Amino acid sequence: MQRIDLNSDIGESFGAWKLGNDDALLRVITSANIACGLHAGDPGVMRRTVDTALAHGVAIGAHPGLPDLAGFGRRRIVITPQDAYDLVVYQVGALWAFVHAAGGRMQHVKPHGALYNMAAEDAELADAIARAVRDVSPELILYGLSGSELTAAGKRIGLRTASEVFADRIYLPNGALAPRSGGGIIHDPEQATRQVLRMLRDGVVVAEDRHVPVMAETVCIHGDTPGAAELARGLRERLEREQVRVCALSIE
Repeated sequence: MQRIDLNSDIGESFGAWKLGNDDALLRVITSANIACGLHAGDPGVMRRTVDTALAHGVAIGAHPGLPDLAGFGRRRIVITPQDAYDLVVYQVGALWAFVHAAGGRMQHVKPHGALYNMAAEDAELADAIARAVRDVSPELILYGLSGSELTAAGKRIGLRTASEVFADRIYLPNGALAPRSGGGIIHDPEQATRQVLRMLRDGVVVAEDRHVPVMAETVCIHGDTPGAAELARGLRERLEREQVRVCALSIE
């Protein structure tokens, strides 16, 4: 039986500002990427999101981003590999403390937004992030874009990696994600589901006029995509009807 992890970026509210429907998503997804306070989230949001994830049996991952609350971590900022290392250790450590305090165990790390996209292309940044994850705990799984420098860096230093694909994003012919500003978001649930099934079964995604090879070990639905919870629920139901096991990567 084929299997896949279903993840979502959540815990991205901040203070009085609420983003997404985390409670509904946590009833459907198998892994949660929880913001760590620099691009989104705050200590209270982190704690509550960890507690809710554990209550629903959802595997927990840290979602470290660039220090850019105003830009939601989606603006590229020039940083050094040492900066990347420090930012990841700092944020993973913060979320790990909440997970530990709640009696849980962290499964993975997935960089957020611009940091994720930069590490997909830049081998030095990718190496720094992979080292940061390993130094915090070599048991953590590193999530990265399928075919990216980030997953390659994780493999080089002996981390378990997860090749990630996206249900709600359009791809470019080079395997990167199309910019949000250029209409790179998929809003049609049926289109998103077809894309995931093709990636899982055929190992390709259609990007313009090309079939781009991908490996689908975990699939993401962004928590701030309109209708994310409904999209996740429909996708999971369809995958299970197609005899695909939907479960966290830490479950053997």
